[in-house]
Amino acid sequence: MSLSVLDLFSVGIGPSSSHTVGPMRAALRFATELRRDGLLESVARVETGLYGSLGATGRGHGSDRAVLLGLEGAEPETVDIEHAYGRVDAIREQGTLLLAGDHAIDFNVDTDLILYRRESLPGHPNGMRFSAYASDGTVLRMREYYSVGGGFVVDADAVKADALVVEESPLPAPFTTSDELMEACRISGRSIAELMMANEDVVRPREETRAALLHIWDVMQECVDNGCNRTEELLPGGLQVRRRAPALRRSLREHEEAMERLSTNVRDPLWAMEWVNLYALAVNEENASGGRVVTAPTNGAAGIVPAVLHFYTRFVDGADDDGVIDFMLTAAAVGILFKLGASISGAEVGCQGEVGSACSMAAAGLCAVLGGTPQQIENAAEIGIEHNLGLTCDPVGGLVQVPCIERNAIASMKAINAARLAMQGDGNHRVTLDQAIRTMRQTGADMKSKYKETSRGGLAVNVIECCWLTS
Repeated sequence: MSLSVLDLFSVGIGPSSSHTVGPMRAALRFATELRRDGLLESVARVETGLYGSLGATGRGHGSDRAVLLGLEGAEPETVDIEHAYGRVDAIREQGTLLLAGDHAIDFNVDTDLILYRRESLPGHPNGMRFSAYASDGTVLRMREYYSVGGGFVVDADAVKADALVVEESPLPAPFTTSDELMEACRISGRSIAELMMANEDVVRPREETRAALLHIWDVMQECVDNGCNRTEELLPGGLQVRRRAPALRRSLREHEEAMERLSTNVRDPLWAMEWVNLYALAVNEENASGGRVVTAPTNGAAGIVPAVLHFYTRFVDGADDDGVIDFMLTAAAVGILFKLGASISGAEVGCQGEVGSACSMAAAGLCAVLGGTPQQIENAAEIGIEHNLGLTCDPVGGLVQVPCIERNAIASMKAINAARLAMQGDGNHRVTLDQAIRTMRQTGADMKSKYKETSRGGLAVNVIECCWLTS
């Protein structure tokens, strides 16, 4: 199996890669296959079932809306966000769905889109079943799909998530473990970013890879800008969570302008931290409101890599586009290790698989552009995940808001600290990245399901209970 940097970083919509992007892609695949196989015109009704974590928190994560849009032919990368939810409302009100974009069928959202809160499909906690029926009730097609994290979708025939990407050509620098990656760097004398780019060259011309990565960086910057300029005071969903990014940016800019007027060089020694917090909050508030974000490697952790990349471009001397690309290639190499060696799905291993993986990726990317050796980069990545091990996924109200938004800001600073700490060493350290990833997988397997994106434990229970008791 091979994974690309563009598999780890992809443009999508909020609030969740596994619960929004994945279901939209699965629904789109189902509708597309109906057309491809000549069945579309015979379809009179479609029924969708969401199971496991999708069933438990699908409403708060927008899984139901994503399925409707996907059945109508929408793609996460290009869906018109400004009009998408109006289209969902129209389906609900009119009782008609345009399957694959143009085949009208009756659709009752209450009976044809069912969330099974206490049932699961056998392959993964995020399971979906799509069934298409003829007018006489005959089943024309039934498919099961699994959203396995980061927007990746596999069908029931896939034995495991590794079947998602088929390696068509041998790679010049294949790796599935950190040890293999370090050995490839040692033998070739190349950096992690150089090895990753060599692998990408097998998939597409280098110019296309560079253009795609710089486009992803543009989307990250646009996402921060959008998050800082929203005028709505509250995030959607009913938790009454206030947006903080717009006011925080105003405050930071006013402070900087005041310092300039006073012509003083006296600065808060942790001033950069304020901006990193802003970048992460802006992205994740945008994600929470269903905006366009970059899955990095998931939506729940989408603010960490952009926040640390913004730190690099704003506060590190000599930052340029080549550095941005090296950062992203290095981060993606680490993300691939997590995808292959454990999981990036909160429903499978808890938030350690999302925020933990993203923290590790960002730490590696930053260490690389600070001039770190492959061994120092591996150390930074290990520090990033080691201190997120056991992190639960307990979204309050099933929404990607509390504790998710703040958690991205905290993890962004962890990533920066991990990179700087690793740069102070020579790359030798006691715990390896492979050992930490293995531990994450084992910890996730031991973790109770109520702490894995079901909103049945942790803060999801205590915050709601507290609010109820005091209301």
